[in-house]
Amino acid sequence: MTRVLVVDDQFLIRAGLVGLLRAAPGIEVVGEACDGAQAVELAATTRPDVILMDIRMPGMSGIVATEKILAEAHEPPPRVLVLTTFDLDEYVYGALRAGASGFLLKDSGPERLLAAVAAVGGGDALFAPSVTCRLVEAFARQAGSGDFAEPPPDLRPLTMREVEVLKLIAGGLSNADIADRLYISEATVKTHLNRTMAKLDLDSRAQAVVVAYETGLVTPGGGGGR
Repeated sequence: MTRVLVVDDQFLIRAGLVGLLRAAPGIEVVGEACDGAQAVELAATTRPDVILMDIRMPGMSGIVATEKILAEAHEPPPRVLVLTTFDLDEYVYGALRAGASGFLLKDSGPERLLAAVAAVGGGDALFAPSVTCRLVEAFARQAGSGDFAEPPPDLRPLTMREVEVLKLIAGGLSNADIADRLYISEATVKTHLNRTMAKLDLDSRAQAVVVAYETGLVTPGGGGGR
């Protein structure tokens, strides 16, 4: 049973998400919040597995709420799936930096929403890598211009194979695609990715994509292996 907390300031959207999730097998809605502050409180008391997090909310934004929730969470921390309209939400980049596991478009259909919750709840770090890469490409220049305080991590601790895997991940390839491309098993791909994340002190696959762009391993518009 996947325990889900729904966070959105718009009542109709929140009610629709809650209704859909409650009707799905294997999902338990443990709470719903109308803003970031309430989300932080409910996350601490309900201990959800997955949080559907809106970004643009009055008061505390979804980015700040994500940072607070993950900083204060007990192990294992919840997986944050950001809800966005993509064309407007440049803040999704900040959410990924804050530790969100991925994001979902608000106009996605019911099947995609349930698949996203299942994927994130099952440990997938990024639900829609190809769409995420489009977003990262659009706003990676912000990181390069100094909009983010933290300097990009150094890739020198990585092996050549780990760098290669990271580049393909940033290009939007799934583990299966990378395994086919490099003629290795999916388990080996996961091992390389896990070691990369440990060496660079990253919490999610989404953050690994961001790092690949920030360090110049992949350039906006240049792709990463397709």
